[in-house]
Amino acid sequence: MQRTSQDINSAAAYGANESRTDGTPTHVGFILMPDYSMIAFANAIETLRMANYISRSTLYRWSVVSTDQAGAVASNGLCMASSCGADALQGCDMVFVCGGVNIRANTDDKIRQLLHQCAASGVAMGSLCTGSFALASAGLLDGYKCAIHWENLAAISEEFPRVQFSTEVFVLDRDRYTCSGGTAPLHLMLHLVRAHHGAKLVMDISEQFIVERLRASNDRQRIPQPECIGPGYQHLTEAAEIMAANIEEPLPLAELAAVIHVSLRQLERLFHRYFSMNPAQYYMNLRLRRAQELLTHSSMPVMQVTVACGFQSASHFCKAYRSLFGHSPSEERRNQAAAPEARTTPSRRASPRRFEASAHA
Repeated sequence: MQRTSQDINSAAAYGANESRTDGTPTHVGFILMPDYSMIAFANAIETLRMANYISRSTLYRWSVVSTDQAGAVASNGLCMASSCGADALQGCDMVFVCGGVNIRANTDDKIRQLLHQCAASGVAMGSLCTGSFALASAGLLDGYKCAIHWENLAAISEEFPRVQFSTEVFVLDRDRYTCSGGTAPLHLMLHLVRAHHGAKLVMDISEQFIVERLRASNDRQRIPQPECIGPGYQHLTEAAEIMAANIEEPLPLAELAAVIHVSLRQLERLFHRYFSMNPAQYYMNLRLRRAQELLTHSSMPVMQVTVACGFQSASHFCKAYRSLFGHSPSEERRNQAAAPEARTTPSRRASPRRFEASAHA
């Protein structure tokens, strides 16, 4: 999928209205649905905690609300108590509803009313894992593009035709921040932290969490076989993994095909079938996306990035980069450097409140 310069600028700007210029922490609310995904919630909130820890300042604070007064029981059986009342959510800058299994049965009029109250107060709304179902059920995703866990994608797309559901790992569309499950919330939060406080902090958080790479918003969820993909997909994933492991010195396609024990013609058919492109195009895009990661998350010179991503000349690299992303590598670097300076003062501010360390903070 190609990304234009407008897409990149939008990616750099999302979440900017939630960033603070007066030192007040960004207030993030979490609504825990019954049977919520613990891994999705933990990945999201731990990213914010680490941002505070590394910066040695309270950049973020959070409120956790359960739809049950007794506390929210996760799908793994652990219970999380609320840290505040539901009315505190209307003072947040953004609110995420965290879903999990049995999301349809657990979405009732009470949760829909709470989500409407938050949205009506001007809060940016988001979701983790299957939480997008609750937002869609409340009509808060009509006209928006959003992500949801792949297991729920087919059915929910039919149920809510006004919502543009995506197979992407996470989606940021205006004031709606949605993501799939597992570790996807970590990458979503890292992108928001980068928009608020710059790439250096995100690099430091990634190192602490041993995150090898920051996934892009247009990365696709991996759909397992054979139910959703079909025969031959294992060869495709093996080929993609080998490509990713050989970025600096790209392998000839004939050698790659031999490694995974298929013919070059069969390899080409697989890539056309599942990715609508040939292996060479996929490999090129993979190298260019790695280059984008290095340009936005490291201080490597452009020439060094060129070599690290397997390009023999700067002119070839620049031409290919512009073809995919709509701008040059040097412009990418300048856009990234300018992103923190583009932050704007939010029109609605939550009242400053003392950050209290607790089991939920």
